[in-house]
Amino acid sequence: MCGIIGRVGDGNAIETLLTGLENLEYRGYDSAGVAVQNGSGIAVQKRSGKVEELKETIADRSLDGAVGIGHTRWSTHGPPTDENAHPHTDGTQDVAVVHNGIIENYAELKARLAKRGYEFTSDTDTEVIPHLIQYYLDEGYENETAFRRAIDELEGSYAVTAMCSGEHVLYAARQGSPLVVGMEDGEYFLASDVPAFLEYTETVVYLEDGDVVIVDEEGVEFTDLEGNPIARESETVDWDPEQAGKGEFDHFMLKEIHEQPTALAQAIEGRIDPENGRIALSDFDPGTFEGIEAVQLVACGTSYHAALYGSLFLNQAGVRSTALLANEYSVAAPPIDENTLVIAVTQSGETADTLNALRRANREGANTVTVSNVVGSTAAREADDALFIRAGPEIGVAATKTFSSQAVMLTLLGDRIARDVRGESAADLESLLPELASIPDRVERVLETSTADRIAQRYEDSESYFFIGRGLGFPVALEGALKFKEITYEHAEGFASGELKHGPLALVTPKTPVFAIFTGDEDEKTLKNAEEAQTRGAPVVAVCPDDHRAADVADEHLWIPNTEPDLAGLLANVQLQLVSYHAADLLDRPIDKPRNLAKSVTVE
Repeated sequence: MCGIIGRVGDGNAIETLLTGLENLEYRGYDSAGVAVQNGSGIAVQKRSGKVEELKETIADRSLDGAVGIGHTRWSTHGPPTDENAHPHTDGTQDVAVVHNGIIENYAELKARLAKRGYEFTSDTDTEVIPHLIQYYLDEGYENETAFRRAIDELEGSYAVTAMCSGEHVLYAARQGSPLVVGMEDGEYFLASDVPAFLEYTETVVYLEDGDVVIVDEEGVEFTDLEGNPIARESETVDWDPEQAGKGEFDHFMLKEIHEQPTALAQAIEGRIDPENGRIALSDFDPGTFEGIEAVQLVACGTSYHAALYGSLFLNQAGVRSTALLANEYSVAAPPIDENTLVIAVTQSGETADTLNALRRANREGANTVTVSNVVGSTAAREADDALFIRAGPEIGVAATKTFSSQAVMLTLLGDRIARDVRGESAADLESLLPELASIPDRVERVLETSTADRIAQRYEDSESYFFIGRGLGFPVALEGALKFKEITYEHAEGFASGELKHGPLALVTPKTPVFAIFTGDEDEKTLKNAEEAQTRGAPVVAVCPDDHRAADVADEHLWIPNTEPDLAGLLANVQLQLVSYHAADLLDRPIDKPRNLAKSVTVE
């Protein structure tokens, strides 16, 4: 959940480090800090609060050095204080460390080190790492060996970057938390995510669990924990650095909502052939899923809603499928065997709960596929196969364009699975594919004509917001409610429309607008449920085409073009994203960085 940036090269590192920290703000954080080799030792500056406040503090000091590390911290062990901010150092400030993850045996290590006279000044688990390195240095080991020995004692998840006084070297290791290397003309970077250094290089190497790297001015050495050389291939990230900026938009979220036509076009490019009624997923030849008897989709948050969308699509096609919360998978997973297909849906490919579910599926002998946005992610590497959504970088904490792209990719994958399992397509491709090909243009039309800002203003003073849908409209209702609560901090709930009368109707008042999603599938039942709320005083906002009967019955109407029921929810979702955005903007919320939330949840 935290952000790491490290840099080795000529010139002063501090500007690069601060830029990297600003680029990582989207991950969520409550404190920030940097450490650099300043010629006479390690200089550290850190504080609670935002990177901008850190920059103001640094402006009063001279922090020069060609090598440095930086960090944005989201509190796990200890509150957000100056003392708990990273980097952490040993007692002599000869070692500085930044760390993402959780050290599960930190209490044991801390007690052992304290007994030997090492003094701790923070509440964090991270502080044991620099003291442990210093312990081995005091025992006479060289810097690299001391780092390796310290890492070998850690239990839990970590991405660690460290530096020792007197040398222009960074040491790093990864276990269960993401870490990536960037390289460009004698300048080298370490980061928790590519956007940290995207404006400096597009050449990256994704580390794997158990990797240790040593970075100096001569290059990068990749080894295992024992020091044995290992090969790691570099990749070119095809993200334009401008994609990681806000451009003309006030917020990343609004920019990314408006990027959905492009993201969806990229997602389907080369993968559908409307003229011949074919879906072509190059990595999944016919017969890939023969013998599969059950499909389980595991995910968290927004990705779970996309997984539910994919699961409902598969069930409609006659393939037994279940969407499961990844964080509950270890507690109550259905039976898994070699005839089970487990699909891990994760934007980052680094979500800890989803990775644990994927690893359990692998251990049980299931077939596994990852649907992700990040090519070199852990989930993509650990699954048997991967399908990439091609959405480009998503900076806003509240996922928008990735949900749409995930849902489309799961629809295409669902058709491949249905054809292999049942011998027939999941849908009428002659009608579905032309509609799918036009989805980017139809999303663009929704964006150009939306009245979501007016509706957000009309219901600004409401007490609760309900979202209802049936079939493939149900996961869109859940996602609409999640977006609303994430960035407005107002109470919102999503329901299967038929469930409204099984309890939630008791909460309906004139201050509870109900957003009803109409996909063209059993809409009369959804309309009846909406009218039940309306007769109890609740205003109803219908998300449907202009010629739909619900548009006349409802108090307000958000327009979507006519399309196939399998796709209508994706258009409705865009309208609900805009409602959430404008409602949050009216309330002056920090839309891109909602409180207590992080973009990538890399700890359980």
